[in-house]
Amino acid sequence: MVADVESILIDRAQIALRVHDLGRELARDLQDELQREGHAGDDGSGRIVFVPILTGALVFTADLIRELTLKLSLRVVAVSSYPGTSIESKGAKLAGELPKDLSGKHVVIVDDILDSGQTLGLIDELIRTQKPASIRICVLLKKPPEVRRREVKAHYVGFDIPNEFVVGYGLDYDGYYRNLPYVGVLKKEAIGR
Repeated sequence: MVADVESILIDRAQIALRVHDLGRELARDLQDELQREGHAGDDGSGRIVFVPILTGALVFTADLIRELTLKLSLRVVAVSSYPGTSIESKGAKLAGELPKDLSGKHVVIVDDILDSGQTLGLIDELIRTQKPASIRICVLLKKPPEVRRREVKAHYVGFDIPNEFVVGYGLDYDGYYRNLPYVGVLKKEAIGR
C-alpha cells in the first residue's frame, strides 16, 4: 500500500498541528455565537451539531471534535460522488438520510476535501432549508478554485493543495488508503488497477 504512494504532501505532524489549531478556531467562534445568544459560560446547551460527510471525513472529524470542549452532537450524512475507481467527481448524490433536527442549531459541516464543490454545495443547500442558527463549513483540504463546478465557501481550511489526486487520512481510492496517517499523492500506475 505505501509503495503505491508517489509522495507525501502533508505529513502526520503537520496534520495534527493544523487540526489542533482548527479545533481552537472553531471552539472560539462557536463560543462567541453562544455568548451573542445569551449562553455565556455554558458548554453549548446541545445547540452545536457537527455534520461529517461520510466516509472521507471520518478520520478528520474524529480528531477535530476531540479538540473542542463544547457540548456537541454528531449527525453524519452519506454522499456518493467518487464511485469505484473514479478519480473525478461524478456529481454529488445523497446516499442516506439528511439529519432532520437542525433548526436553530449551530451546524458545522465537515468534509475531507473541497474540490468540485458539488458535495458541500448540496449538503449546505439542504441544511439551509431547515433554518439553522448558523452554518460553517470545515474542510481538511481545499483544491484551487478553478476546479470548482459549484461555488462553495469553506470557513475553515486545513490546507490548500494543488489539483492532485490525494489519499490518506480518510481520503481513498476505490475504498483503500484511508488508513494512511498522512496525505499523499498516489502513483499514476496505482490508479486504475
